[in-house]
Amino acid sequence: MAAKATKYVFVTGGVLSGLGKGITAASIGKLLKDRGLRVNLQKCDPYLNVDAGLLNPREHGECFVTKDGAETDLDLGHYERFVDEEMTSTSSLMSGRVLLKLIQDERAGKFGGDDVQIIPHLTGAIQDWIMKAGEGFDVHIVEIGGTVGDYESLAFIEAIRELGVRVGLENCVYVHVVYLPYLGASNETKTKPAQNSVRELRGLGIAPDVLVGRSEKLANNGVKQKLSLFSGVAEDAIALLPNAHSIYEVPLTLEDSGIGDVINRHLGFKTTRPDLKEWRNVVKQATAHYDKEVSVAFVAKYLDNTDTYMSVFEALKAAAWSNNCSVTINWIDASKFDGPKADIGHVLEGHDGIVVPGGFGTRSLEGKIKAAQYALAHKVPYLGLCLGLQMAVIAAAREAGLIDATTFELNPQAEHQVITTMSDQKDKLMTGGTMRLGDYRCQLEPGSLAAQLYGKMDIVERHRHRGECNNDYLEQFATWGIQASGINPDRKLVEVIEGIDHPFFLASQFHPEFKSRPNRPHPLFAGFIRALN
Repeated sequence: MAAKATKYVFVTGGVLSGLGKGITAASIGKLLKDRGLRVNLQKCDPYLNVDAGLLNPREHGECFVTKDGAETDLDLGHYERFVDEEMTSTSSLMSGRVLLKLIQDERAGKFGGDDVQIIPHLTGAIQDWIMKAGEGFDVHIVEIGGTVGDYESLAFIEAIRELGVRVGLENCVYVHVVYLPYLGASNETKTKPAQNSVRELRGLGIAPDVLVGRSEKLANNGVKQKLSLFSGVAEDAIALLPNAHSIYEVPLTLEDSGIGDVINRHLGFKTTRPDLKEWRNVVKQATAHYDKEVSVAFVAKYLDNTDTYMSVFEALKAAAWSNNCSVTINWIDASKFDGPKADIGHVLEGHDGIVVPGGFGTRSLEGKIKAAQYALAHKVPYLGLCLGLQMAVIAAAREAGLIDATTFELNPQAEHQVITTMSDQKDKLMTGGTMRLGDYRCQLEPGSLAAQLYGKMDIVERHRHRGECNNDYLEQFATWGIQASGINPDRKLVEVIEGIDHPFFLASQFHPEFKSRPNRPHPLFAGFIRALN
């Protein structure tokens, strides 16, 4: 028997960026998966980058890494947290990746002398990539980055229009996310920007089946009726999404609006509505008032955009809920304490714990080292993530008397580079996609804090880094007051370190935040929050 053909949900956005297309796509995925369907998601981004590894985190947020090592947009993190499935490299497609392959094929003569054009070659390649990613699933949800009308997005919009013709419009649902501004002077929600966006999308050949109206506050009565009249979208296929207390409320709002049934019916699936009991409990925890509150000093490099550390923040919040408390995250600009005389202690005082996240570049490294030194000296719970492990090792070495201990990033000629880079990485310090990326095995030391938290010895976690602990100093760790409690068995690289005489001093070379879920917090984060109570 032939496998059933994949059906598609395309999510586009209009008026302005940052409306929450990723949350909308993830929420639809959650609703369809809980109806018993096999669901996959994909982000198509118009940037000319090959992947998200070299995008500016200030502007575009964190670089989320998949299990197979793809450096992707942060929306894949939302996908994973909402549908509780691990995405792969096929779930991220950027213009640069398609164009690079297209040019390579042209140079190899694969077009047989044809002129290579946007239509049909580029749009055809995008369709092929989308269909390949959707193979084996009942529904493949595709989010198109940017805003309808952006020049760089036009090839993707045209590609999904053509794909609808290719597979049949009855097998596709087009969801358009629009903005509904509130005008205080007249005390009303305005629909004209949304109307114009739908008109522009129609002008490109796509008639939306579902509208999602985002607003700062609950829209006035009659907005659905007006939107339906001027957009041609049925009222029951329009969902209004005012700002929520938690992003995890969105699937429930969409389900309560009947959007899950609309999509289900349009695609011809005969499934029943999910009860979403577990997810409602997640929302209850996320929006609850807790008597206990813990404070975390978040010693970081980028303070402009919370999206830069999205997965870490979500992991901390989920861990707090599981421990029946709330967490206050206070950002501390590590770069302000890079100078030799700068004292970070006065801003760390009073916090229950310290987190040092990942990062690249020399700015802020000394400040992060000082934060780790403070945690060691004052027995403050510390959680280091990737770079946070490297800074913790340097801090321990310096506290033990090796005052010129450093990392290859700060001083590549230094004598005591306790953090170094592998020989096969030394000529790749400025290139993308060449680091230790994706899943790697780790064996934990029996009886260690890490092993207690995981409840097992063998784990697999995701990586994104080039620096490593210098194994030449491994035998000195004990004299520094730390131990390597997790080792990669294949390359003998340090994956986890922890304090020997410390209530909670733990750091990982991997990124545990990528595998945390709102209903299943990562054990390292859960243990860290528990240590603060």
